[in-house]
Amino acid sequence: MKFTPAKLNLFTFFKLPSAFWSGVRVKSISSTNCEVTVKHRWFNQNPFRSMYFAVQAMAAEFTTGVLVMYHIQESKQNISMLVAQNKAVFTKKATGRITFTCTQGLEIEKIIEKAIATKEGQTIWLTSIGINEKGEQVSEMQFEWTIRVRSSF
Repeated sequence: MKFTPAKLNLFTFFKLPSAFWSGVRVKSISSTNCEVTVKHRWFNQNPFRSMYFAVQAMAAEFTTGVLVMYHIQESKQNISMLVAQNKAVFTKKATGRITFTCTQGLEIEKIIEKAIATKEGQTIWLTSIGINEKGEQVSEMQFEWTIRVRSSF
């Protein structure tokens, strides 16, 4: 699959329906970064009239996961990926349209190359920053991804 925003958004409809119905949408993808937006609305809000933290986590995790998927596809290897841990810091109420960005594509490429070369599992912490329409940071989320080359029989 060619990684385009339209194809990734269709992917969320079929494979991650809760993210799709919450409004998570890929805006851009390249080898170095991924940008995902989600708009605060009634469907994805918490009782405090801001975006529910889990919706922010879905959007943030998607920015990191899509970049990992992109580089796995580029490697043409059979590689598994899984989130092992995550951390989050919320600094402001998330209202309006929030844009999450991960810019660690080059680091992901290097860790995948290392996993292929060593045939050992690797881990990498990836960060996604959520910014509101005023340019203010509302959250920072980190995800520890495990990368492992699957053995072929």
